[in-house]
Amino acid sequence: MATLTPAAFYNRDDFHLGGSVGLLMRMALSSMRSEVDRRLAPHGLTHTQWLPLFKIASGEARNPLELARVMCVDPGAMTRNLARLEAKGLLNRVRSDQDRRCVQLEATEAGMAIAHEMWGVLADVLNLHLAGFEQAELDQLVSLLKRFIANGEALRQAPEPSIGEASE
Repeated sequence: MATLTPAAFYNRDDFHLGGSVGLLMRMALSSMRSEVDRRLAPHGLTHTQWLPLFKIASGEARNPLELARVMCVDPGAMTRNLARLEAKGLLNRVRSDQDRRCVQLEATEAGMAIAHEMWGVLADVLNLHLAGFEQAELDQLVSLLKRFIANGEALRQAPEPSIGEASE
């Protein structure tokens, strides 16, 4: 496992939240999420509901535990959310024939129809947020974000640092 050598872009003595790449990414994500929520409101779906439905319909998650892990949420909260989606007729929880303890998640026909619409909404919202970008800029942004995420993955694999270790 490779050890990351930290960059020296930020330090505690002159740290300003407004210039934080973390805050800017959060603001960008919040802007996109708000617009998607606004466009999916006629379906009675918010982010906490459309995102799991999207992940189920696209095959990213097949059971409640996998979905909770992929979305980084508590399994209990996910179970309650799935119950709401099931009550709306957008997904079914199907017990396995081999092991009755295992539950598989399936989007219903209505859920798949909304998911199909979601793909268009997500594409539209992303394209609107990327207005004025050139293809090379998008490619670079995607590459940089992938690298940033890979660094985060490496951090999760590394031993726990002591408090203040990285900034001293």
